[in-house]
This record gives sequence, C-alpha cells and structure tokens, in this order.
Amino acid sequence: MNKNIVPYLVKRFLRFDKEQPFIFLSALLAFLGITLGVMVLIVAMALMNGFDKEFKNKLTVMNYPLTILPKFYGSTNEQLLTTLVNDFPKLNFSPYVMSSVITRNGSKLEGGYIFGVDFEAEAKVNSILNKAMKGYNYPKFSVITGKSLKEEFQIQKGDKLMYIFTQVEPGGLSITPKIKRFTVEGFFDSGLIAYDKAYSYTDMRSLQKILGMASNQYDGIHVYSDNPHEDIIKIKKTLPNTVVIKGWWQDNVNFFAALEMEKKSLFIVLMLLILIASINIISSLLMTVMNRRAEIALLLSLGASKIQIKKVFLYLGIVIGIGGILAGIILGLSGIWILSNFDIVQLPKDVYPTTTLPLDLSLIDFSLIVFGAFFIVILSSYYPAKKASEVDILTVLRNE
Repeated sequence: MNKNIVPYLVKRFLRFDKEQPFIFLSALLAFLGITLGVMVLIVAMALMNGFDKEFKNKLTVMNYPLTILPKFYGSTNEQLLTTLVNDFPKLNFSPYVMSSVITRNGSKLEGGYIFGVDFEAEAKVNSILNKAMKGYNYPKFSVITGKSLKEEFQIQKGDKLMYIFTQVEPGGLSITPKIKRFTVEGFFDSGLIAYDKAYSYTDMRSLQKILGMASNQYDGIHVYSDNPHEDIIKIKKTLPNTVVIKGWWQDNVNFFAALEMEKKSLFIVLMLLILIASINIISSLLMTVMNRRAEIALLLSLGASKIQIKKVFLYLGIVIGIGGILAGIILGLSGIWILSNFDIVQLPKDVYPTTTLPLDLSLIDFSLIVFGAFFIVILSSYYPAKKASEVDILTVLRNE
C-alpha cells in the first residue's frame, strides 16, 4: 500500500468528528494539559534558577568568594599578603581585622561585627561597600553601617554610634569592656537585612589601635576571584601550613543543597502535570482505535501493514504532544519575557534579596523539560498504537 497513507490517515483522524465529539475534546484537553505543564515548568525553573543565582550573588559579595584565615595568632600578616599579591597579580586581596560588638544608640542595642579594612583594597573586592564609599574620605574612627541599622536606629550621616567591644580590659578592681564612639560617614545596602544590621566597616588602623593589634597583623584576608572554585586550588598550593583558605560556598552548603533539592522536587511534581495530561492522549487514541476498528481492519485487509497502522496512531499522539510542547515553550518564554520586563509582581525587600522576580532559564533545564515531555508523549502514544496494530481483521469484519 502507498506509503503516503500514513500522513493522510493522521490528518483524517485529527479532524473534528461530529458523531464522536468526545474524541476530539479528549485530544484537545491533552494538548492544553501538555501546553500548561510545559509553560509552568519553564517559568518555575526560570524562577528557581533566578532566586538561586540572586542569593549566590548576594552571599558572594558579603561573604566574599575566598577568605584566608589563620590557624594561629599572627599567621595572616603583611608578609603573607605581599607574597599573595606577587604570586597572583590578577586577583584582588583585602586584609581585615574584626571584632564582635554591641552597637548602641540611646536605649537601643544591636549585636554584630565591625570590620577594620583598607578601604581602597576593600572597594576592589566588595562592590556593595564600593558604592557606599563615594565621597568617603576615610577619617579616623568613622564607620560605614548598613541601611537596616540606619532605619532601626534612625541615624543620619554625621551622627555618633557607640560600639561596645566584647574584648575587655582591666580597670581598677574590675574588668570593663572596651567602648568607643564612631562617627557615621555612610551607609551600604546589600539587600539582605541580616548583613545590613550586623556589619559595620571602619578604617583598619582605627580598629587595630582599639584592639591593641600590630599594624602588620590581620584576622584574615578577603580574596576576590571570578573563578573561586579553580583559584582556591591554586592558592591552597602556595599557602603555608599556618593558614587555611575557604570558599563562600563552604559556609552555605546546607542552604544551597536545600535549594537544589527544592528545585528537583518542583521539577518532578510539575512533570507529573505533563504525565497526567498524557493520560488524555492515551484515552483519546484508544477511543479513536475503538471508533475506527472497522477502518483499521479494512486497511489491513487491503494490504496495509501492522507497522503502518502503528505509525498512524503513534504519529497522532506525537502530533498532539509536540503541538502542546511547542505551544508551552512559546507561552513559557513569553511569560518569562513579560515578567522580566514589566513589574507585574513586586517582592517584599525585607524578605527577598530583590524586589523584582529574578528569572534565569538555563539551557540544561530547558532541554530536560522538552526531552522529558517528549519522552512522556512517546510512551503515551505507544500503547494505543500497539493495540491498533493488533486488531483482529476477521473478528472485526464479521461483527461489523
């Protein structure tokens, strides 16, 4: 029989049948279900990737890509810094000293950390602080605090803040904590309240003087790298045994593992939408097989092969499925474009690191969605196609 019979029958069986409208309705529901499933999956994966990337960007800035820490007091010093700068000229290094403090303004108290940094070096590794440093002249015993602390304490530039250090010093018959008033010279906004409340930055010499540290001693060295996963291995080889180096991800392993697990769970759950929609493909094709049994038997008797009959119903399911997948891709990508370019959804800034929806659809996720949906469509079409090819010619023609 002519090979063109397969596409002809596919077109014929896809037409609306007035006598059996439920068959067409079932196919339409399958098409819409797959479209909806693919669209939701694309938007959901773009959202998950967007939030994941946004959190990584924020945490990378405030936690720094790499940090070198001492194993013993005094092991991170100016000599080590000079060696690192000479060995890795493409990387940016910023030494720091730090202390846990209690910030006081009137009757209000807030715990946190104060960092003593070289502001010129820190500006190269911390883009958030770099923005806050515009017009900053690095006066002695001045401080840059977070926006959240500013709002909580209701302070302005030029106001005084009292810092109570956890380090104590003897005073007569008792010991008292070190207390120092700093002048507020600026505010930074990282977008994460936990950091904006807890972190303050001052000149390194000022903090070293308060803590009684030598000018060539540091509590650590922050390192900015575009490829921290690769550079951490290179730097580790050159470091002495008295210091260690860690990446920002090592402090947030559980957090990003939870995000990854949530992403995988969401992918599986939403893929079930496509699986449920594919049931309509099975029911639609099975109803078509039952309704067209006489025609199938006649075609087989006229010389059509079982493979051709199987191809007809397999192609029917694939046409419905691919149509739904393509429509879902178009709607999903359109949804991403609309959400990216128009402020339809506003996120609370005190909860999320951004006020607009971050969307980032990776090629891997897109490919998994498309191939996963196509695989489900193929499986759903195979069983009805197999049943169609197994129609008993004699029994059907005798009864019909």
